[in-house]
Amino acid sequence: MSDLKISKSRVSRKAASFTESVIREMSREAVKYGAVNLGQGFPDFSAPEDIKLKAIEAIAADHNQYAITWGVKSFRDAIAKKTMWFLGLDLDPEAEITVTCGSTEGMIAAMMATVDPGDEVVVFEPFYENYAPDAILSDAVPRHVPLYRTDNGFVFDREELRAAFNEKTKAIIICNPNNPTGKVFTRDELEFIADLCKEFDVLCFTDEIYEHIIYGVDENDPLSHHCMANIEGMRDRTVVVNSLSKTYSVTGWRVGYCIAPPDITSAIRKVHDFLTVGAANPLQHAGAYALGLPASYYQGLQAEYLRKRDFIVPVLKDAGFKCDYPEGAYYVMADISDFGFADDIEFTKHLIREIGVAVVPGSSFYHEASMGSQIVRFCFCKKDETLDAAAERLAKLKLG
Repeated sequence: MSDLKISKSRVSRKAASFTESVIREMSREAVKYGAVNLGQGFPDFSAPEDIKLKAIEAIAADHNQYAITWGVKSFRDAIAKKTMWFLGLDLDPEAEITVTCGSTEGMIAAMMATVDPGDEVVVFEPFYENYAPDAILSDAVPRHVPLYRTDNGFVFDREELRAAFNEKTKAIIICNPNNPTGKVFTRDELEFIADLCKEFDVLCFTDEIYEHIIYGVDENDPLSHHCMANIEGMRDRTVVVNSLSKTYSVTGWRVGYCIAPPDITSAIRKVHDFLTVGAANPLQHAGAYALGLPASYYQGLQAEYLRKRDFIVPVLKDAGFKCDYPEGAYYVMADISDFGFADDIEFTKHLIREIGVAVVPGSSFYHEASMGSQIVRFCFCKKDETLDAAAERLAKLKLG
């Protein structure tokens, strides 16, 4: 009998190539040190009472077993109706909608359904931290294109973006409004990206979870938002990823959806089926109600977050951060270079442990940590009392 011992790694190369979520880690650190959590993007206020009541009613009505894998019919119908109202897209809920366990599963299911090993996926950075592991798990090769902070907000260099496209490019990921920068892509920018997608036969995955949280829009278009699927020639090459989480303040429900042309939807449904089987049945029934809320709900949501944004940005500037007013979503990217810390990790530890405010280190949004070493991200989807407490603590940082 041979004495040869075979040693194999118990962890896959994929799993070993990325870290645990830094954002979720910051929430754990906040609890550990009793810090005000302005890190992870979840509201600390109650979800709307009427939406919660609909979930309770659905559970009482015994919608507690498996739903159709790709989503409760009434919920898919509601998605189609709301999408027609908001985006003007006429969807077939039987062939173009897949309900997923949050937009997180929606994005990875869409990528695994369309991307082959070695395909390249273009990603703007700073990027939401899930996109890098999504690329790795789907065997894609990410191509990063920077968003530059300017006096006119975050912008991309068009020649740099063009240079990232080639015969291996399979898709581009857009988050619009953008997490973490707060950038809202203009129609002109989307049309430029669309032209590249059509020229190189590329898909677009567009994460639109913050579609109703947008500021400074034209007064004649109070819910101004441009979706890539509406750009000429892009309906059949766009996957829209969305969720109930941010718009209805139910991040813990994990109910999202993908909108895609029928052939891609069919592939997404197969991947989704074996990833999770299906999203929570009773919460989909409540979601059908939520998606039917009137325009006034979204206008109120926008106004409330605008008020919170206009509170927190002056607080940050007064404390010594360099930052701008975001155009959308509920995050502020802040420059920490004037505080004299070696990097964002050292600063974040100090802020949590000594000042009592948790944020997300900027390096977690870049493929090279050095690119975000003097940046942190603040989240302001919090109660007024929470923001007041953070402001009081941040005042101790004020530069002389």
